[in-house]
Amino acid sequence: MYFSSNIKFLRKHRSRTQDDVAFALNMKRSTLSGYENEVAEPNIEALIAFSKYFNIAIDTLVKVDLSTLSEGQISQLERGLDPYLKGSNLRVLTTTVNADNIENIELVTEKAKAGYTTGFADPEYIKVLPTFSMPFLSRERKYRTFQISGDSMLPIPDGSYITGEYVLDWTYIRTGQPYIILTNDDGIVFKIVENKIEEEGLLTLSSLNPIYKPYNLAATDIKEVWRFVHYISSEMPEQQENRLREEQLVKAVQDLQKKVEEIQLKLSL
Repeated sequence: MYFSSNIKFLRKHRSRTQDDVAFALNMKRSTLSGYENEVAEPNIEALIAFSKYFNIAIDTLVKVDLSTLSEGQISQLERGLDPYLKGSNLRVLTTTVNADNIENIELVTEKAKAGYTTGFADPEYIKVLPTFSMPFLSRERKYRTFQISGDSMLPIPDGSYITGEYVLDWTYIRTGQPYIILTNDDGIVFKIVENKIEEEGLLTLSSLNPIYKPYNLAATDIKEVWRFVHYISSEMPEQQENRLREEQLVKAVQDLQKKVEEIQLKLSL
């Protein structure tokens, strides 16, 4: 139970005194002090009052040690992105910080993908990933960069580095936007998403490259979601577009050859 330590942590995090919080909640300072020092147990009315004051669900105040969360995670909770408020399971992201207690951007290379699928929640694994920073990105949000493979998202080429912003509440996933998704079976995928979680409990994933067909992914098969922010590539856009046109032409020729073979087969019967 973390209620006592959490309300003290949140009060200090917001630079509030005991008098400030007690006044706002219409209670005596000695009562608040008793809660923070585990001398007194809050009743349900007090729990509701603290939940409304901090805009954090009662379950989170009681069950989660908020002092272990990063600044980005605390910021998300304080902005109301608390999954307990929506009745879902809490997803606590494992992350790293630099010497100034600012969250790093961890890099998941192509070689690290397989390990990330199983080690994404393991602090020991995450802390050995390469890290860097981008000063133009917000310190209030959590970012991670993934190297993609394949041609399904051309004109974004194979080998590009895709940076994403962590999405805590999946109901905020915007239809028609690109996301990096960690899945149970397919590992890390980078796709355009249609959000059907609230209606059907799934996402429909599509590729930019039209030769790949859309498919559905159940919410229960999702481990992490990252909103696309930008990508880094060594290829020029003209090269990317030419390669896409070449691959589409090859696919068209292959389809035509297949149809010819089918016709020839029917004629020979």
